[in-house]
Amino acid sequence: MSAEATVDVLASELSTYLDTNRINQVRRAYYYAEQAHEGQMRKSGDRYITHPLAVAHILAGLKLDHQSLMAAMLHDVIEDTGIPKDALAEQFGEDVAELVDGVSKLTQIEFRTRAEAQAENFQKMTLAMARDIRVILVKLADRLHNMRTLGPMPYEKRQRIANETLDIYAPIANRLGMHSICTELEDLGFASLYPMRSKYISKAVAKLRGSHREIIDDIRGKLQEKLEERSLPGRILGREKHLNSIYNKMKFKQKSFHEIMDVYAFRIITDTEDDCYRILGAVHSLYKPLPGRFKDYIAMPKANGYQSLHTTLFGMHVNIEIQIRTEEMEHIANNGIAAHWMYKNEPSNVTSVNQLRVDRWVKGLMEMRERADDSLEFIEHVKVDLFPDEIYVFTPKGKIMELPSGATPVDFAYAIHTDIGNACVACRINRTLGSLSQPLQSGQTVEIITAPGARPNPAWLSFVVTGKARSSIRHVLKNQKRAESLDLGKTLLKKSLKGFGTSLSKISEHQVQAVVSHNQVDSFDDLVSDIGLGNRMAYLVARQLVSGSAEGEASDTALAPVMDNADNSPVTIRGTEGLLVRFASCCKPIPGDPVVGAMDSGKGMVIHSDTCSRLPEDDEGRSRLTHLKWAKDIANEFSVELRVELERQRGVIAELANAVAMADGNIERINVEEQNARLGIVSLVVHVNGRKHLARVMRRIRNIRAVTHINRVRH
Repeated sequence: MSAEATVDVLASELSTYLDTNRINQVRRAYYYAEQAHEGQMRKSGDRYITHPLAVAHILAGLKLDHQSLMAAMLHDVIEDTGIPKDALAEQFGEDVAELVDGVSKLTQIEFRTRAEAQAENFQKMTLAMARDIRVILVKLADRLHNMRTLGPMPYEKRQRIANETLDIYAPIANRLGMHSICTELEDLGFASLYPMRSKYISKAVAKLRGSHREIIDDIRGKLQEKLEERSLPGRILGREKHLNSIYNKMKFKQKSFHEIMDVYAFRIITDTEDDCYRILGAVHSLYKPLPGRFKDYIAMPKANGYQSLHTTLFGMHVNIEIQIRTEEMEHIANNGIAAHWMYKNEPSNVTSVNQLRVDRWVKGLMEMRERADDSLEFIEHVKVDLFPDEIYVFTPKGKIMELPSGATPVDFAYAIHTDIGNACVACRINRTLGSLSQPLQSGQTVEIITAPGARPNPAWLSFVVTGKARSSIRHVLKNQKRAESLDLGKTLLKKSLKGFGTSLSKISEHQVQAVVSHNQVDSFDDLVSDIGLGNRMAYLVARQLVSGSAEGEASDTALAPVMDNADNSPVTIRGTEGLLVRFASCCKPIPGDPVVGAMDSGKGMVIHSDTCSRLPEDDEGRSRLTHLKWAKDIANEFSVELRVELERQRGVIAELANAVAMADGNIERINVEEQNARLGIVSLVVHVNGRKHLARVMRRIRNIRAVTHINRVRH
């Protein structure tokens, strides 16, 4: 068939939904591309123009708009023929030129090189999608035709393209609701990566289908009879199991081939939503439904816009899976976001909701891209969202939220809005207070409780599952860490400068800049932040600033006498400093204990009791410690470990717990160690808010008759 004849075939296909003027514009793009690619051939030996034409045919099958079809014809022109974008804009308008440019940029992406390159490229793809979602639709059609004609390619290239298709393009097609393209990409990718397995499974499927023909026809006949009996409109289609999904179920769900194939699948397409529910009633009266296997995706559509009723019946000694949906739902299930253009002239509720979903998803990708520190972090967040197994939960006002399986109330809070996630402190699940870390179940109503000034907890990162929650938490923690390291660094530097008998305001800008460049940092703030993080010593930076030279040439002896005064100004701590001030778990200091701060590289300051055995004993090590004092109004609770020796008798542990409670203490952990039949040792960790409170707790415990000895444990 000549190329002209083929473009005529395309034109007649387009005439079913485009006007003559638009069809002529598509023709014009075809002739332009044909001329541009003149003399170029594909690996198969066909003229190159056959590829853009085939891509346009795929998009025509999706009933895409004329601009997408023109971009399909021209999608390789910029890259392969050297014609600039401006020339295309002049000929076919800015929109088409932008689309072609977007597709060209995606074509240059090779995902398989290195993890970083793959991640970088994924970011480029996100940007292209955000500008115009049609870019990815043209790219998916381009990839589909390339996969169909992969045969003549060298083995390594075939493997790379197939891997890339299964890792990136098929999940994107699925996320955009384009089921037909997604399953074909998966099956072609699978056949290319595992040709023997693919042949074996397809032969087994064909053989099984042949031997089960009678049962299939019998079930179909009974379903048809039941619909006619109740005067319900509906066409019944058999559903094919796809090779890739059969293989994945065998591999990951440990199911045998016969277990998977012993399910007979049908789809019933009807006219209206009401008919869907009536047909559901009809099929349930014909065969018994299996409990727990009914899913209503019409009332609660999937994240990619998919709608349908799913039920599994038991009849004729086999399981029968049935999907019931309208014609429009069928079109959207197969073509997803592409269906938006088909219904553009007569927008329906389903398509506009579908469009909003995709817009929201792409907008979410853009937000994550802005927050991610690097492209690898970004792709890690996105991959979670490309493979969602959804659950559906409700807001208190009854709005449905879709979340990936395993999502927690924190994920839910961030899905509503980043600010709600950041300020989240508790939640109610079905009106009862629940844990922020528990995975949600479909159908629950979730209410988030926020508090002004609340901040994300670093521990949330261990249980959140959505990319948006993870990237938002990391973003806030990074900013918080920066602000806190600056604060702590400033305090420590001021203290050191005071020891040298000066202050920051007395040091010239020139001197500050000299120290900044000597330490090879971008700004003075970075230098101060490094002090707060424990990566630099405040004393050394102060000495450089005071000495008047970047190297700190003034002799130690010249500066030493003033340093003696430094200890007179301890740094005040409140116990609420945040991420960069931690209390040592070895000596568990509490308010009232004499304490010192030791810097821990990259992690800030650790507060120890000044008698802690873990602290350095030499003078040089001691000089690096920061003297601290407690603020007067600390209301926080601190952990203290106590060791209690007692006579073993019935009820003594309850008496011990009661004594702690009477002194307003809180037991975090209790551990009984047997010494002998008569005496025992109890180790308990108690929450107190200072030394006075601890003395009260210990006095109460000492008053128990069975207690022979009590002391505070410091490791």
